[in-house]
Amino acid sequence: MSAAPLALTCGEPAGIGPEIALGARARLGGALPFFLIGDPAHLPAGAAIREIDAPDEARDVPADTLPVLAHPFPAPATPGHPDSANAAQVVAVIERAVRLVEAGAAGAVVTNPIHKKALKDGAGFAFPGHTEYLAALAGVERVVMMLACPALRVVPATIHVPLADVPGALTRDDLAATIRLAAAELQRDFALPAPRIAVAGLNPHAGEGGAMGREEIELIGPVIEILRGEGLAVTGPHAADTLFHDAARTRYDAAVCMYHDQALIPIKTLDFAGGVNVTLGLPFVRTSPDHGTALDIAGCGTADPSSLVAALRLAAELAQNRAAAT
Repeated sequence: MSAAPLALTCGEPAGIGPEIALGARARLGGALPFFLIGDPAHLPAGAAIREIDAPDEARDVPADTLPVLAHPFPAPATPGHPDSANAAQVVAVIERAVRLVEAGAAGAVVTNPIHKKALKDGAGFAFPGHTEYLAALAGVERVVMMLACPALRVVPATIHVPLADVPGALTRDDLAATIRLAAAELQRDFALPAPRIAVAGLNPHAGEGGAMGREEIELIGPVIEILRGEGLAVTGPHAADTLFHDAARTRYDAAVCMYHDQALIPIKTLDFAGGVNVTLGLPFVRTSPDHGTALDIAGCGTADPSSLVAALRLAAELAQNRAAAT
């Protein structure tokens, strides 16, 4: 476990973030110290919370009580209805969590889901999402998204790109950099000395020798050969339709996929409730539940905290591995 408690951001206060934060605390108890940064008034009425003044105080809060590092917001939170008046403080909470980790007061950043339109409308948020904003806060140029669960780790080489634009968005340099970064982070944060990376093809049957597309021959294959020459254990291009069954998954530690759904469909099929979003390439550990704000069920008391619990557990494990590696 990391030396310092984990910092959990509130995310969109009108979403399920408040509920799953309480649910995660109830499930984890005091076994994994973390604290929520947000407005205590946004938590459900009657919730067992204790305001703290500093992250380390989270260790002394009873196991059935959620530690909250208070961050005042200008408006109340109405479940299911984001208020643009709160947008600037949602963003400020993310930055506050990052600064606490950078200062050593928190062990990792775990982020509850945000509502991107509300942030854009209310705070002029100019980033596609958490990942890009965290990279800007950390001052790094390249980060990579990984989705992880016990059964599978996947890295999409392109993320929120229309399917028709994926072939043009793929380049040798970007694909090589993505695989190198994934390999380096698997070594450091996941404690895998020689990570095995399987690379999916873009086209059906990985192009079938050029009969169904030439990206595997002209782009993906050459990148794999370059990386093998650097000593990385990289295989492919593999036909994506045979890459994710039980036997295939025993042959690699992570799969690099060419587009969003190629990566996310298999992991969400295998473990819909337990998937975790991990940002690779940051100078600190960041994880997030692999779901959105779920405005349609916010305030109903039915939100499942499983993905947040998994995100907190993985953040603690990765922070511990990173500390040991450095």
